[in-house]
Amino acid sequence: MSHRTVERVIGRLLTDEELRLDFIRAPRQTVADLCEQGWELSRFEIDALLATDATLWTDAARRIDPRLQRCSLKAVDDETS
Repeated sequence: MSHRTVERVIGRLLTDEELRLDFIRAPRQTVADLCEQGWELSRFEIDALLATDATLWTDAARRIDPRLQRCSLKAVDDETS
């Protein structure tokens, strides 16, 4: 229920490619997984994250310096299979 948790989730969505791809593909499951890992989000915060236009995360991530990004090797594997 801490706003700090929301900030951390948003930060990860912008800088962690694997999490971002998971969230875009299956947002509810990704949020549920984060909650299972101990990330405390209220129902209101979850609803707000799910209601946010998914293109925001990809568009914003493209604008962040690549040195701040965590690339996913999984995305490369998924594209080649």
